[in-house]
Amino acid sequence: MTTAGTLQRIKSIDTVRGAIMVIMALDHVRDYFHITAFTADPLDPQSATAALYFTRWITHFCAPSFMMLSGISAYLSGQNKTVADTSTFLIKRGFWLILVEIVFMTFGFSFDITFKTIFLAVLWALGCSMILLGLLVRFVSPKTILVIGCILIFGHNFLDYVKVAENSTLDVVLRIFFTGRGTFLPRGDGGTIGFLYVILPWSGIMMAGYGLGTLYKKGFPQENRRKRLLISGFVIILLFVVLRLINGYGDPSHWTEQKTGFQTFLSFMNVSKYPPSLLFTFMTLGPVLIILALTEKVDNALTRICTVYGKVPFFYFMLHFYIIHILTMIAVLSSGYTWEQATDDKLFFKFRPIDFGYELGTVYIIWILIVASLYVPCKWFGTYRARHKAWWLSYL
Repeated sequence: MTTAGTLQRIKSIDTVRGAIMVIMALDHVRDYFHITAFTADPLDPQSATAALYFTRWITHFCAPSFMMLSGISAYLSGQNKTVADTSTFLIKRGFWLILVEIVFMTFGFSFDITFKTIFLAVLWALGCSMILLGLLVRFVSPKTILVIGCILIFGHNFLDYVKVAENSTLDVVLRIFFTGRGTFLPRGDGGTIGFLYVILPWSGIMMAGYGLGTLYKKGFPQENRRKRLLISGFVIILLFVVLRLINGYGDPSHWTEQKTGFQTFLSFMNVSKYPPSLLFTFMTLGPVLIILALTEKVDNALTRICTVYGKVPFFYFMLHFYIIHILTMIAVLSSGYTWEQATDDKLFFKFRPIDFGYELGTVYIIWILIVASLYVPCKWFGTYRARHKAWWLSYL
């Protein structure tokens, strides 16, 4: 395949990644600015409005898509490296992301200089997944990694039926690696560690993405790749619908009939992200595979904008989170809250009182303004990184 074709393939990946990162910011803005973010479930079919439900539901696509695309990118970046170099880089970057999560993202979440709670969220899962992937690439082929990833994706929900003594060592291990919806463990200094994302179900998605990376290797026919992505996407969506209708294996939360048909549909679509169930993974990645296929040859203003964000995911992620929390702090203090109220020890996040917030329309305006403000910095950094080959830039 020509160089132009290779660049086009990479561009389509950046386009989709950029789109999901723009959507991701919506969920984080909602967390900090929506009036009911900490008092109501936005996915409750009985109480949530259609607009609020959709606002939360659409962001479900972000984490699994990013994990899968990170796997594909890991495969592509390894094409010009030895297996040992690829493995070493993935392991180092994995530990770097975990460090960033503990130090910079924990503070970004909480603005708590005492680090009373250390939050291990998406970068933790991403870092652990990279470490595991880095170990695997040394010993097995991409196809084998794909198989291992699929086993984790398809099989981890069997552990929903395993009952062990609560708070036993085995229970804690299972919750951290497989089953936890959010596990908070005490630290020796009186603080806590919050494991918000489990490890292996997310690792399975990244491993599957690494295996899919073989579709993007140089010389692979573009039309053949698009056909495989389309077929895979539609099959996965069909499996989601069938398994969800059966209402058995694949998600610990079963859908139920509601007062109206629309509410029943909302219950049907409300699958578990924490941890990512089989049906959650099917519901999100099926459409993403189709979008990847359809965007390969698309080049317009929207895709070019998304690509700007998609080329610098780490830079965008860190910057947008701090901007959101700083703006929240300004808004809270400007709304009449005292410093003591805004930094109360009972608050989950500093400068985010439980009763603070705006209606959903205002949340959308704030989201659009924040994303728009990041366009120029992201474009600058993307250009800078393309022109400079310093080793440390590969970690950002």
